[in-house]
Amino acid sequence: MTLTQLTYFCEVCRCHSITRAAEVLYVSQPTISTALRDLEKEFHCRLFIHGRNRLSLTEEGADFYEEARRILRETELLKNHFSREEKEKPLRIGIPPMLSTIFLPRLTEAFEASCHVPIRLYEYGSLRAGELVAREELDVALGNLDMYNLEIFQYHQMREDSYVFCLSRRHPLAAGKADLSALSREPLLLFNTDSMSTETVLSMLRARGITPNVKMYCSQLLTVLDYLKSGDAAAVLYQSMPVDEKEFVKIPIPGITCKIGILWKKGVFVQENLQQFIHFVKEYRE
Repeated sequence: MTLTQLTYFCEVCRCHSITRAAEVLYVSQPTISTALRDLEKEFHCRLFIHGRNRLSLTEEGADFYEEARRILRETELLKNHFSREEKEKPLRIGIPPMLSTIFLPRLTEAFEASCHVPIRLYEYGSLRAGELVAREELDVALGNLDMYNLEIFQYHQMREDSYVFCLSRRHPLAAGKADLSALSREPLLLFNTDSMSTETVLSMLRARGITPNVKMYCSQLLTVLDYLKSGDAAAVLYQSMPVDEKEFVKIPIPGITCKIGILWKKGVFVQENLQQFIHFVKEYRE
């Protein structure tokens, strides 16, 4: 028996529904179903009667519910007594440097002002941030959701974006409709190697038989734009990234888009500050 299992059980009791409890707790329905089965197996009892559209407690389940509530209440009192510092512990958020130009500081400042939850931001590419969330070294990551192991996370998509080649307007290919092959032969600036976007773009080019001329892997938009001003290179950026349209031109890369959003680890108890952040992001309008 774990406190997480008891929390899932009590929420199902309050909601009379696994589906609704999963929505409230930001976990998957199978995660809650497994926890309930494990409790019944461990204590050799049947906790619920499954009706057509509603779960009801058995007599044993009702007794179990009262004891579970008591344990969780006492646990909360214990936490409140001994973990004042924990309450002030910031929410650890990973975000790729390039995406920070789209979402920061508006999103985080609005969240802190609204929910009064301190946050600490860590710059990592989406792949690296996902690894750290899986290891519980970050609480949540905001990034590119097109990663291969997305099934180990809970996630919420905030927007869909596309990729572009960004060039100085002084670049020889900026004036016309340059094809993908011509653009990719130029000295190319990509996001860092821990970036999902870089992996996606390189895979797409190689699938088309194109070997890109990668000049630099970079994490800072300002550095990329300074490099582009010479007119001798192209960079792959997200369409929504802000650039001076008087100085730069964006050329769409056909055939690939990406999903951007937040992800957090599946199958773990979601602390209150993370629940607040998830809810805030789902309601957030730029």
